[in-house]
Amino acid sequence: MTKDNLYVDIHVLQTVPSSNINRDDTGSPKTAIYGGTTRARVSSQSWKKAVREGFRDDSEKQDWLAGFRTKRSADLLAKQLMKLDSTLDFDAAREKAKDILTKMGLKFDKAKASDSNKDKDYETKVLLFFSPGQIEKLAQYMLNHDEIDKKEVKKILNDNQSLDLALFGRMVADDPELNVDASSQVAHAISTHEIVPEFDFYTAVDDEQKNEESGSAMMGTLEYNSSTLYRYANVNINELAHNVGSNLVVTGIKEFIKNFISTMPTGHQNSYANKTIPQYVMVVLRKDTPVNLVSAFETPVKSREGYVQKSIEQLEKEYENAGKWVASPIATLVLANDNLEVKTGNQVDDIDNLLEDISTEISKRVENEDVNN
Repeated sequence: MTKDNLYVDIHVLQTVPSSNINRDDTGSPKTAIYGGTTRARVSSQSWKKAVREGFRDDSEKQDWLAGFRTKRSADLLAKQLMKLDSTLDFDAAREKAKDILTKMGLKFDKAKASDSNKDKDYETKVLLFFSPGQIEKLAQYMLNHDEIDKKEVKKILNDNQSLDLALFGRMVADDPELNVDASSQVAHAISTHEIVPEFDFYTAVDDEQKNEESGSAMMGTLEYNSSTLYRYANVNINELAHNVGSNLVVTGIKEFIKNFISTMPTGHQNSYANKTIPQYVMVVLRKDTPVNLVSAFETPVKSREGYVQKSIEQLEKEYENAGKWVASPIATLVLANDNLEVKTGNQVDDIDNLLEDISTEISKRVENEDVNN
């Protein structure tokens, strides 16, 4: 924990070419009206999913990073029970798992009488978020106790959190005592400028079509746009320490910043090859309140020579304006491409230095206390 409140703000400017990385129910790229104009939008849920996938890739070396968000928690628990007790077969283990989760107040779906696949009987009605450590501890508890103590089980399911669970939280409407308060907030990304939707009319010809045949075997239309996105997220350091333990806070912050910067949602990526990296990142350590600087773009950027430099100018101006309303930050670190003019904060050379510098500042202020793990 820290003696005072401590927040990390992450501001990112990133150009995205022709793409449709996050679409709505009609297949169109998501948009938002901001400042009276249409902006490209990427939902926070979409980018959090990308960050969680980044954690999963890194979890080969650190298995506490990535949890499970699934309706099949009974299956996960059954497999862990079988690892600990080789006499259990899958059906018996899954029945035990469903029984204890039901006693915890969780509700399960019911397979239809006409449905030959009865696996649905073992799926919860809603997605549930569990860490590998929680599944392991719960399985061990089940094997060591004939009768369950709900308080003990709830403690197991609130401790031993994975990083993604600690950051993004868990809501269980069936039993609010299993809720986990998120230590991070992630904003919907929006373009710093107005966008005009574009449409790609495509056709596909049958490879086996004969020369005398004309026409296409398939045709359709895809909507897309290109944009310079402003992306923002913050982390409450005290809340993260409460969730994972102070000894893991620095590692957790570095993982989150790295993956928030470097990951991207995968919608239509094979059609557009739109994976880019940011051009500008500002990480701010504050002690009073997190500050989203999206108001920098309430007046949309206008340019015929690219949007990034003018977006930086408007963002840094808004950062300076924020100083009239909130306390001065503890630290402001900026990583930007060499061709860009930057006037705010302490500039760093690369992402490794950015992560090292911010983690050093946080380490100075975090008491080394193991809270949950």
